[in-house]
Amino acid sequence: MTHSTGSVSARLPLTSDLDLVRARQHVRQMTAELGFSLVEQTKLVTAASELARNALVHGGGGRMECTQVTAGGVRGLRLVFSDDGPGIADLDQALSDGYTSGEGLGMGLPGARRLVHEFSLDSARGQGTTVTVTSWVAGPPRQREAP
Repeated sequence: MTHSTGSVSARLPLTSDLDLVRARQHVRQMTAELGFSLVEQTKLVTAASELARNALVHGGGGRMECTQVTAGGVRGLRLVFSDDGPGIADLDQALSDGYTSGEGLGMGLPGARRLVHEFSLDSARGQGTTVTVTSWVAGPPRQREAP
């Protein structure tokens, strides 16, 4: 799917609990401005909270980038959480339901993945982790059918 990407509207550090609060507040504000329903706002804020906490706790701190995107006339919000931490040793385990490190909201990466329309994870041992999520105001845009 081709996405028209706007400029990054915010780059926020994730180095303290206060930064986590700021990140949640920013996501809540952006989703409200874009016209997300209250339920969809809550889903994206919850996913953002979990992913930001992961960057802080497991990655030793990181950053969140927030970008408004458009595809097929549908507006959305893309969030990128990145850190330079140790990476995720076992991606399959980290993405499996029921796995917990004992931190965060207890929903882990699989829970965050269920709360958004698009989810991608890139991690390598010793090279950090990047998680990208996108949610759409009116659900994911339809892909065009090939002629």
